[in-house]
Amino acid sequence: MIVVGIDGSLAARAAVVWAADHASRTHQPLRLVHAVDRQPYQITKFPDVDPSDQLRRAGEKALDEAVALVHERHPGLEVVALLEEGPPARILREQGRAATELVVGSRGLGPVSGALLGSVSGQVAGHIEAPVVVVQAGRHPASGRIVVGVDDGPECRPALAYAYEQAALRGSALLVVHGWRPPVLAAGSELPSVVEQDRAGREEMVRSILAPFARRYPDVTVTEDIRYAGAVEALTAASEQADLLVVGSHGRRTAASALLGSVSRGVLHRARCTVAVVRAS
Repeated sequence: MIVVGIDGSLAARAAVVWAADHASRTHQPLRLVHAVDRQPYQITKFPDVDPSDQLRRAGEKALDEAVALVHERHPGLEVVALLEEGPPARILREQGRAATELVVGSRGLGPVSGALLGSVSGQVAGHIEAPVVVVQAGRHPASGRIVVGVDDGPECRPALAYAYEQAALRGSALLVVHGWRPPVLAAGSELPSVVEQDRAGREEMVRSILAPFARRYPDVTVTEDIRYAGAVEALTAASEQADLLVVGSHGRRTAASALLGSVSRGVLHRARCTVAVVRAS
């Protein structure tokens, strides 16, 4: 089941389109979720059924429109709409526990609750087991390319698995990006031999990590891009010509350390395409 956050915005509409298309490819049902968040309005008590409750009625309208959009694109797709009371981030985390993926819009300022869906993406991504997809609003010409970041940390392998699967499902090419700052001497000058040795080691590391995925997905065309740049800078630049950018998160389980790493957080703020954050187990 794929869960989608709905807030009545254009960004949420883009998230519905992305999720519906993906659900159709993977033969999964959709659950559309809207959170009625009364806190911004300092409303402390409402009856469960109140004809004058504009927040609930606006949420129901947004959900009805989202369901209609799904049926328009994929008439046979199973879809359920759910209206919940509470802060959007908490509601989406709860719903995401039973999901294969959680999808939200990137800049969702909707008329329903006045809450930014884009602001909750950082409170959800990396906090649940399922991948969190943050969909960019607006029209972007399809490039037929998926970008994934890779390093020597364990969190990149689940991200690679997700990226390869997406590429295989879509028939897309895969660009594997490793951002790298070459070693610098204390005086500030680079040793060419050390730089080349370091680069060769990184190329070998990337090839080693990719080898099992290449055997599993022989039909996916893969290009390796090892560049002199910070990880966020390299991935942001690659996102300019991509349909989807995939990054890993640390997946630590304590509340204090479950926050996104600096790369995932930076990519969510700066990427020019839809971003999938895939948590390591």
